[in-house]
Amino acid sequence: MASLAVLILTYNEELHIARALKSVAPFASQVFVIDCFSTDKTVEIARSLGATVLSNPWINYSKQFQWGLDNLPIAADWIMRLDADEVIEPELAVEIAEKLPSLAADVAGVNLKRKHIFLGRWIRHGGRYPLILTRIWRRGQGRVEDRWMDEHIVVRGRTVLFNAPFSDHNLNDLGFFTGKHNGYATREAADVLGRRYGLFPEDLGLWREASSQQATTKRRIKERIYNRLPFPVAALGFFLFRYVGQLGFLDGREGLIYHVLQGYWYRFLVGAKVLEFDRSIRLLVTTEEKRAELARLTGLPL
Repeated sequence: MASLAVLILTYNEELHIARALKSVAPFASQVFVIDCFSTDKTVEIARSLGATVLSNPWINYSKQFQWGLDNLPIAADWIMRLDADEVIEPELAVEIAEKLPSLAADVAGVNLKRKHIFLGRWIRHGGRYPLILTRIWRRGQGRVEDRWMDEHIVVRGRTVLFNAPFSDHNLNDLGFFTGKHNGYATREAADVLGRRYGLFPEDLGLWREASSQQATTKRRIKERIYNRLPFPVAALGFFLFRYVGQLGFLDGREGLIYHVLQGYWYRFLVGAKVLEFDRSIRLLVTTEEKRAELARLTGLPL
């Protein structure tokens, strides 16, 4: 049997954490929860279900997860990244237990298919399934990209794809969804302007190391084409491509809400924030001045 450690980041996830932990119990040899000083029952629930819980101050997802990789007493052969609102479905749990021990020695990572559940409905269209992400890797052969948004796991070696999916199923309401994506938009805008002005080192891991080919292709299209278009045109074009060209309209009323919010409103909001922040930093002379002003505007410790 191949041993596998699961890492989950949390902050006030009492609604989800038990579900996530129970879903990995059939195959995980170690489970670590890295908590950012939750004020609800997240830590209590996690410990009651056998997870090892450590606390660390939050900067961003990338740095929090990498802190875990660098500091946790991980003894397992393999590591899995799982969000607190994600669930490993029974078919995938069986596939992991059966296939992981027999993978060839040159396989450094495993890509998994993520399906998104929104307002109780599986969003199957609009390019949303399958989202193929590297989520399992051999200990010592993977790391998380150093980015403010859209960070991926990159590995040194070959990756393979498992067939059964896992679910991204957040149980919070639309207010939480829009609030979360507002924060995402701020972080993504900081990444865009950081690359535009060279404000912090760019992590080229997705280009130079192995990961999901789908994720690499999407990153290339976003950075080389999408981000160079006027954002009102880009956001509308992206929504129409998803909703019409990729048949997002087949996802019903829930799909309409999701594709409008995530495929249009969010993309438009990112572009608007890039414009807003850029107006404040573009005339500043030094890199240090630009970075300091962007940090003030975004509230991020850049």
